[in-house]
Amino acid sequence: MKSIDGSILKQLFLSGANNLYNHYPEIDQLNVFPVPDGDTGMNMNLTLTSGSKEIANRNDGSVETIATSFSRGLLMGARGNSGVITSQIFRGFADGMKGHESVDVRTFAAAFEKGREVAYKAVMKPVEGTILTVIREASAALLEQLKKDTSIEGALDILLREAKRSLAHTPELLPILKEVGVVDSGGAGLCVIIEGMAKAAHGHFVERNVDETREVTSSVFPSPSAGKYAGAMVSEDEEGFGYCTQFILRLGKPEDGKKPFMEERFRSFLDAHGKSVVMVRDEDIVKVHVHTLLPGSMLNYAQNFGEFLTIVIENMSEEHRNIEHGNVATDMESNIARSRLEAKEKAAETKKIALVSVSSGPGLDEMFRELGVDVIVPGGQTMNPSTEDFVKAIESAHAKTVFILPNNSNIVMAASQACDVIGEGCSAKVVPSKTILQGLVSAMQFSPDSDEEANYEAMKMALRDVRSGSITYAIKDTDIDGIHITKDYYMAMKDDKEIVTCEKDKLQALYALVDSLVDEDSSLLTIIMGEDVDTALQGEIEKCLSKKHPDIDIDVRSGGQPVYSFLVGVE
Repeated sequence: MKSIDGSILKQLFLSGANNLYNHYPEIDQLNVFPVPDGDTGMNMNLTLTSGSKEIANRNDGSVETIATSFSRGLLMGARGNSGVITSQIFRGFADGMKGHESVDVRTFAAAFEKGREVAYKAVMKPVEGTILTVIREASAALLEQLKKDTSIEGALDILLREAKRSLAHTPELLPILKEVGVVDSGGAGLCVIIEGMAKAAHGHFVERNVDETREVTSSVFPSPSAGKYAGAMVSEDEEGFGYCTQFILRLGKPEDGKKPFMEERFRSFLDAHGKSVVMVRDEDIVKVHVHTLLPGSMLNYAQNFGEFLTIVIENMSEEHRNIEHGNVATDMESNIARSRLEAKEKAAETKKIALVSVSSGPGLDEMFRELGVDVIVPGGQTMNPSTEDFVKAIESAHAKTVFILPNNSNIVMAASQACDVIGEGCSAKVVPSKTILQGLVSAMQFSPDSDEEANYEAMKMALRDVRSGSITYAIKDTDIDGIHITKDYYMAMKDDKEIVTCEKDKLQALYALVDSLVDEDSSLLTIIMGEDVDTALQGEIEKCLSKKHPDIDIDVRSGGQPVYSFLVGVE
């Protein structure tokens, strides 16, 4: 093929998404941290599935229409960092399709380079050795190697070959990957998507494998023993730097007294006065995230160019089940339109403020409801809710203001994106809880009698008073930070980042974790038992910890959460 139209591009996208669906469990098992919550593959799979359902029933002949629809679906379904970055790659690809009914091979190749550009712009300080590196090196190599007689099939072959080569090089760029002896799983997921597109171009469309007894293979995973892949952190540590300042600015005009907006100069100002800068512009709307010691200066500067739509300053001192069974999902826009209509019909009255919280486990669900949470969003570390899930939750809360507790660092971005796309008549804000225990303590601070700002500030402040940890089992043998990890043993982790110990007995791991979290200022210890822990152990745990820490109030409950034997919080 020397060119493709919308119908062919649709098949390429669907084949790539199906290939990812067939191999996401392999990616999920391949983490730097050997915990059974490897969700890079699942997040990317659900993101691609959301894009696929947007185009599955379309018969448009235009590549612009297909690419734009696919990109919009990815945006709404993006989950976790890997899913969001994947959505940005295909957003840039869609930009490269604008104004075209069909495209030749050079325009097709240039669209991938545009995808690289948009993805890098979304992350102010990109980390190399990740999915970003893979798209950058592969798209650049494709443009360099194009010849006059290169076909669409040949272009995708080049892109796949160079993406796999870049993937193999990621351990040399990211120290943690080299230390553990793995490559980046987000990059592996991108390779799998490209592989599916290439197969379709060659006439071998990839179907979803719904027969678990039938083995499917991928050149990205040469053999079962070669599966050393890892999910790398694509964003720098966002804690401990002044104020997390986020705002959406609508650009003004000179006749309104506003200065001309120059994107690069604006970006340079942000970068010079803050850290962790992410800036996205969409026509006359500019969305900014920055960590700064002087948020007032940021806002004063920004107001020279427009007026704020939203400002958030934080002091830092059923869809999944359908997909699992291979069911065809309905059109995303129809889903949202229908849910909005149902919400309008059911809403007898509108609350002033409502709470939405992510939770996993019947016991945890009940705890959040007891604290006044109005809507529970099922999910967590092993299953990140999508932007659309949060949009539905916000609307079903029937409130003028909605606070969202994501309770997981990998869910904050999808929750924030939902706040940006929610319609008029409702204001939604994310209380950036990164663990279940943070979410519970934050929810305790909510008072129906207080106003919006007082509640929001109190809930955010409460996050700083909680140190969290968890106990889960290891899915493979490895060594991290000098600690030997044994498959099926229990790991104790602080803040889900630092491994404290790995023990054969889950209780011994729990006690070691508590010792690492408790200090002389600790006053309350909360332990939530998972679905694999016999409730009869509650008394034994309370007795042992009371003896070791007599000056601390101890609260042990059953949460029924999967994957994690214990969730621990110290205040």
